[in-house]
Amino acid sequence: MPGRARNRPCGRRSRDGSEGDSPCDCAEHSSAWFNRAVVVLMTLTASHRDLDLDVLEQLSSGAHSVGSEVVADSHEITGCVVLATCNRFEVYLDVAETCAGPETALDAVTATVARTSGLPQADVQDSLQARVGPEVGRHLFAVASGLDSMVIGEREVAGQVRRALHTARTERTTSPRLERLFQTASRTSRAVGAQTGLGGTGRSVVGVALDLAAEALVESDLELAQARVLLVGTGSYAGASVTALRARGVTDVAVHSPSGRAAGFAAERGLEAVEPGTLDAQLARADVVLSCSGALGPVVDAAMVVDARRRSVDDDGRPRPVVLIDLALHHDIDPQAAQVPGVHLIDLATVQQHSPTTVSPAVEAGLEIVARSAAEFEAGLAEQELVPEVVALRARVEAQVAAEVARVAARQGPEAAAQVERSLRRVSAALLHQPTVRAREHARAGRAEEYRDGLAAVFGIEPEGPATDGPAPDGPV
Repeated sequence: MPGRARNRPCGRRSRDGSEGDSPCDCAEHSSAWFNRAVVVLMTLTASHRDLDLDVLEQLSSGAHSVGSEVVADSHEITGCVVLATCNRFEVYLDVAETCAGPETALDAVTATVARTSGLPQADVQDSLQARVGPEVGRHLFAVASGLDSMVIGEREVAGQVRRALHTARTERTTSPRLERLFQTASRTSRAVGAQTGLGGTGRSVVGVALDLAAEALVESDLELAQARVLLVGTGSYAGASVTALRARGVTDVAVHSPSGRAAGFAAERGLEAVEPGTLDAQLARADVVLSCSGALGPVVDAAMVVDARRRSVDDDGRPRPVVLIDLALHHDIDPQAAQVPGVHLIDLATVQQHSPTTVSPAVEAGLEIVARSAAEFEAGLAEQELVPEVVALRARVEAQVAAEVARVAARQGPEAAAQVERSLRRVSAALLHQPTVRAREHARAGRAEEYRDGLAAVFGIEPEGPATDGPAPDGPV
């Protein structure tokens, strides 16, 4: 079950009374979550469901460097993928298979997040929920499918999950297990969208925000389709915003980029790029400002809004109302702008307040798909546990076949040896089939130790080293 990061997986000493990597006999480490098979994946999460958005904003302020730092600094963490969006901050970890691995990983991540965010480590620990083992896949698959979103069923998060994995690949912080986890999350997301109808609803954070903006514009006798829109930002969320605007009939859209990428973004989409140095003029012209740049500070401050309102008047000389939409977790638009007369500010907190929370049959169906996918993913991980044993058994048989072929070649020549080799390989393949199948069955059933004990007793095979993420020779375990 998920729990606060402060609640460590184990704080007890090992059997010999020492602390460290030696096995302990605590109940947690005797359970399925903390045995050799499944203490490999962890996640530490915080989202709009658990925290105020202001706390979430500070927590994720250094998200871009967390993955590379924890992998470089902790021997227990062999892989890390960071998912940071406008309403969640999550760290996915591949943890070394030792008794101290989970606890050490928690310390490493919370210390790094504390350093990058400026929050005390104790506050970081209290803010993050820890999930281990089977709950990791179930959670990520629900997130990627939009079932844990601020707006249930939204699809933008699926792209954010893919980009999180891409970033980890670029930074070389991913691992085979995390690759499988995130790729399965993307497949699950597609299945949920296709099989439940949620993929065609068009629900999204920006969609809710634009619907609220349309309601606000009614007060000034203006339809959203007729509005002059200033879009601030050129990232993935800006692209989704353009799609949502066009779906509502908006055609007058100008784009400003704090990073200077407006021209390319606008040209690709047939929009107007805001010339450098003309942002103030565009603010005065706009009926709606939609900002989602991802900058770490306000792009539009309150003074800019005051000046824009002073210069923006209707035919009667009165200041025109303006709707400001701030979808950035780190506030692209100064919250104080809401105090300016004639300004209607819509931010993530506003969207959260107006997002439906009822669970529909489509959502229930999506959660069932997630549960099945998570169970299959865990079963696939479990199968990998006995890969070293099957590889060792096959290597033993291969060595005996090779030795016999060499003896025949020395006594009877290469032609006879080739015939013997073909026969022995057919026999060995048949003999190895059942042990390979049994390994898969025992691993899925949580009976890997029985298989190991039998292999050691009958063949004297006791392979060293952790399981790999690859299949055994000639097929998966």
